[in-house]
Amino acid sequence: MSAVAVTFLVLAAILAALVATVRILRGPTHADRIVALDIFLAAAIALAVAASLGTGRTVFLDVAIGLALVGFVATIGWARLLERSPRVQPRGRR
Repeated sequence: MSAVAVTFLVLAAILAALVATVRILRGPTHADRIVALDIFLAAAIALAVAASLGTGRTVFLDVAIGLALVGFVATIGWARLLERSPRVQPRGRR
């Protein structure tokens, strides 16, 4: 893969992480924050893949697989927690 493609992947992942951080801080509901955490994790996985492509070392792919597995289990856990919590109306925008 070319250096331009890896650079584009890194920049896109950083942009996604920044947007997700804003949503984590401002998200009106807990569900919005959980989705933003998922996006943040996907950006971290993309950065691990980019590191693997850039360096040629496969250990970063192992890290990406581990992050994906942990993220999947965490998302299921958060969803179950939200399902059991009482329904609360979101506050208005700040």
